[in-house]
Amino acid sequence: MLPTAVVLLGAALGVSGHYTFPKVNGGADWAQVRRADNWQNNGFVGDVNSAQIRCFQSSPAAASSSLNVTAGSSVTYSAAPNVYHPGPMAFYLARVPDGQSINSWNGDGAVWFKVYHEQPNFGSQLTWSSNGKSSFSVPIPRCIKSGYYLLRAEHIGLHAAGSSGGAQFYISCAQIGVTGGGSTDPPNKVAFPGAYKASDPGILININYPVPTSYKNPGPPVFSC
Repeated sequence: MLPTAVVLLGAALGVSGHYTFPKVNGGADWAQVRRADNWQNNGFVGDVNSAQIRCFQSSPAAASSSLNVTAGSSVTYSAAPNVYHPGPMAFYLARVPDGQSINSWNGDGAVWFKVYHEQPNFGSQLTWSSNGKSSFSVPIPRCIKSGYYLLRAEHIGLHAAGSSGGAQFYISCAQIGVTGGGSTDPPNKVAFPGAYKASDPGILININYPVPTSYKNPGPPVFSC
């Protein structure tokens, strides 16, 4: 049997560099954000075909409350601890259909549209501005319809993405209520799972050598009003 100290050290190393996205606008952890399966171990999703790729929940469950925001404003999404790995940050929205409850709707089907993704800086290595950050300002488009939405945060760790299944997805979904919106129904909606393939060039990529001179984010284009 391994000594207790060795076991504890191994557990600590297992979560080193990993992170969660547990809160929005400075609220309590997992209050307006649906509690992700990695809430205790800071783990990641490695399979783009897993149901966890949507909101990192094996069994979908609601948050305890929803955050009210105005269309055209921004939401601050927080990481804990800081985002550690190189790779892009992205945010998606999905509107709860009229007549359904935010507390029971799971975001099934092609209902997700992207509102932000991050491009790297190119040089002797690829760098992303999200690396080392603990909070992110997410724009809520001013023209989208009012109503309840799931706001999906996603960071892709690409440090080991040179082989299939090596990319690490850190994900969670916040519940928000949008007021003061317009009438636009965004195009290019995707489903999770379904939006990504393991072979997508922004997912299966060796960022170490030779250093890439371009990068294509996975998923649809960013929607703007």
